Amino acid sequence: MRIELQKRPEGSRLFSFLSPLLALALTLFFGGIMFWMLGKNPVDALYSFFIEPLLEVWSLHELAIKAAPLILIAVGLSVCYRSNNWNIGAEGQFTIGAITGSILPVLYPEWHSPMILPLMLVMGMVGGALYAGIPALLKTRFNTNEILTSLMLVYIAQLYLDWLARGPWRDPQGYNFPQSRSFVPEAVLPEILDSGRAHLAIVFAIVAAVALWFMMRFMLKGFEVTVLGQSERAGRFAGFSARRMVWFSMLVSGALAGLAGISEVSGSIGHVQPTISPGYGFTAIIVAFLGRLNPLGIVASGFVLALTYLGGEAAQLSIGISDKVSRVFQGLLLFFVLSCDTLIHYRVRIVTQKLTGGTARHA
Repeated sequence: MRIELQKRPEGSRLFSFLSPLLALALTLFFGGIMFWMLGKNPVDALYSFFIEPLLEVWSLHELAIKAAPLILIAVGLSVCYRSNNWNIGAEGQFTIGAITGSILPVLYPEWHSPMILPLMLVMGMVGGALYAGIPALLKTRFNTNEILTSLMLVYIAQLYLDWLARGPWRDPQGYNFPQSRSFVPEAVLPEILDSGRAHLAIVFAIVAAVALWFMMRFMLKGFEVTVLGQSERAGRFAGFSARRMVWFSMLVSGALAGLAGISEVSGSIGHVQPTISPGYGFTAIIVAFLGRLNPLGIVASGFVLALTYLGGEAAQLSIGISDKVSRVFQGLLLFFVLSCDTLIHYRVRIVTQKLTGGTARHA
């Protein structure tokens, strides 16, 4: 006996719409069971995750800060995934974008100019795009699997950041702490409101989401992404190049991940340090699929996942759980999102195999 997935003739449009809501409901249910098994009150735990972070103005600013990189990265990943190119290394592109964008304020701290911040943002985008170009090159030239190459490059980027922060870029007046000198004021992203720390990164995220939604909805390039993602053979008949699409999708996603990286360092941290991300590049995969790979849907799902980050921090303080539990909770959401999406397009079939005279019979 074995279990098979059999493709449905046509997916349900109703359940396609309800799938993210069903996945969220299942996450709440099984997450409550997990908290109960840990000896915590499920109601208090879920309140800490989803309600408590929304009760203070400063917390809403923190929500925007955490949502911005998730939305930026996920919007870029949606282009990759809809074109059937699987970029799993956005965390590395985020890191390299932060490094390349920080070159000017770290190596030239005496430079005070209004041009420094725009140059930092551009350099961050270029760095992220070039780093994403490595798996694109390997796929188009050597037909390697971009899932493996992009993922392995994450750890190279993280180790490189760690080496820089502890070595060449360490602040000589920083009392031996593993971090660079603080950025000059001209190199820091300005806050958008006086009531909190939220900065321009959330504006970049919304603009990027709207721009890519417009491209996917109204422009030929968006149609090309969709066609090649659904059928490479059909795309060739239409005159579209799958090779060029690999480059386009990877460079776009890498550039947005790099912009998220330098925005995080410039706007939220203010210096380079060994760890600059709690896993935004990987969590953005959940955000992309929870938003149905639609840039506008990703904006909403980005705030939901950002809420789990803030809620995890609040729950650590209020009910005494570890950050590992918060990550498991996010993992549950990804599992149920993918499971619900799979069951929309496939039905589960139990196949029994009985051998009789050398032949097999399937039921």
